[in-house]
Amino acid sequence: MLEHAAGQPWIYPVLLVFFFIDGFATILPSETAIVGLSALSLHNGQPNLWILGGTALVGAMAGDNMAYMLGRKIGLNRWKWMRRPKVRKMFAWAQYELDKRGAVLIFTARYIPWGRVAVNYVAGQTGFRHRTFFFLDAFACVTWVCYSIGIGLLAGQWVHNNPLLGVGIAVAFAVILGIVVDHVLRWWHKYLEKKDLEKKDQAAAAAATAMAPTTNPQELTPKAAAGVDLSKPAG
Repeated sequence: MLEHAAGQPWIYPVLLVFFFIDGFATILPSETAIVGLSALSLHNGQPNLWILGGTALVGAMAGDNMAYMLGRKIGLNRWKWMRRPKVRKMFAWAQYELDKRGAVLIFTARYIPWGRVAVNYVAGQTGFRHRTFFFLDAFACVTWVCYSIGIGLLAGQWVHNNPLLGVGIAVAFAVILGIVVDHVLRWWHKYLEKKDLEKKDQAAAAAATAMAPTTNPQELTPKAAAGVDLSKPAG
């Protein structure tokens, strides 16, 4: 059924909706779909990789921008799932990071399923410039599509006689690599946050040093305070 569906023209509109929904509600495994179909295409020639990549790109960008618009229109508390503790924590993380390094976060969040949804919503809710968001997201989606198709092609080459086994290997490989990428990106953001705190501490220490008086007036003797040179003997 999977091989048959891969060669049908209706699969592309279905995938377009699939990728679109995944951009603002992470309930569909878009990475799994593009990786698995890429591995299948390596053996059967279907679906067409160029059309698959274009469909994924358009759907992903549309979904991300929908999340941005929803964040701007309805905020972060409208729906019940938004008020769950883990989701609230993710939103708080996204808002903090977006204030610090918006461009880096929008790009890297595309590779973190729940992370990208949170970042897209928060970007809209906080009034992040839409034109900037659009171009950053477009670049992120292009690299994400190439990355996902590349994983499918790489894993699909390991099995030559059983394309469905190649799909399974590609999906498993994508899941494992996705977990690794997720942890690496989270570590990187924590590292950048730590460096920011160190810079703030250094700046605060430098400011305190610059504002501190070089001489304590209370330690001056009356004659020194009056301008008398105490280094010379009196009289």
